[in-house]
Amino acid sequence: MSIRVTVWNENVHEREEPDVADRYPNGIHGAVADHLESEGHHARTATLGDPEHGLDEQTLAETDVLVWWSHCANDEVRDDVADRVVDCVHEGMGFVPLHSGKNSKPFKRLMGTTCNIKYRHGGERERVWVADPGHPIADGLDEQFVIPETETYGEPYDVPEPDRTVLISWFEGGEVFRSGVCYRRGRGRIFAFRPGHEEYPIFHQAEVKRVIANAVEWAAPNEGASARWGETDPLERVDE
Repeated sequence: MSIRVTVWNENVHEREEPDVADRYPNGIHGAVADHLESEGHHARTATLGDPEHGLDEQTLAETDVLVWWSHCANDEVRDDVADRVVDCVHEGMGFVPLHSGKNSKPFKRLMGTTCNIKYRHGGERERVWVADPGHPIADGLDEQFVIPETETYGEPYDVPEPDRTVLISWFEGGEVFRSGVCYRRGRGRIFAFRPGHEEYPIFHQAEVKRVIANAVEWAAPNEGASARWGETDPLERVDE
């Protein structure tokens, strides 16, 4: 099944830092979208600098899953656009925030918490363990994989208790982190995936690409049952 995916990226580091541009010549959004296209999905891209950040009502209406990468410009996202994304998740759109997308306005509003962590730069090794091997997002993975160099994240992670924790990471400096967690909000499915710091070629790594593709397939909306809200008439006779 071909899923309609919008890959959003603030696209700041790629424009301002030559080494990031060399690593991702079409932007992080381009690298992720190219892989999802190779998986048979329809992937479009959007960035912070686009009108309405590329997330106008029509675009979101035509999006099954929104993949979101952000880092240094989270506060520059318009509040009305962030609210629009949240509303679409409640209505059934999947949402996959990557790396510092955990600090994005939509994710923080969906979580209702600060989403704070501890972190450290330095290119330490990360070992990602599959904590829930029966989950669809883990399809095709071994029991663990290694990211050779990355930014370190560490617990505590100020998010609500996840519905499922699919991935847990250990870092060379000793920290651990819930690096792949699932939530439901309204009709929408959310998978927050930690790896992806711009200083390293993480989105070119096969296991990382596998997780993102699996997450998109898992987060895609299903029809479910119909629902009506607000005041309603009784279906059967009510004796007064």
